[in-house]
Amino acid sequence: MDVTSIAAAATTIADTKNSTEIGYAVLKKAQDVQASSAQALIEAIPPAPAAANLPSHLGQNINTTA
Repeated sequence: MDVTSIAAAATTIADTKNSTEIGYAVLKKAQDVQASSAQALIEAIPPAPAAANLPSHLGQNINTTA
């Protein structure tokens, strides 16, 4: 190997490292945006209405043989 090919290899390795770091930073930012969007969606879910007109025994059991 001559000096030029060694320098080219070193430059390629440095560029690859920079590209990988940039990719990780973009991925982390995208994950942060998704997490905040998911949290906003969860908070936007309205609370379940209370079933005031139903008898107290309804909704206590699950029919697993149907």
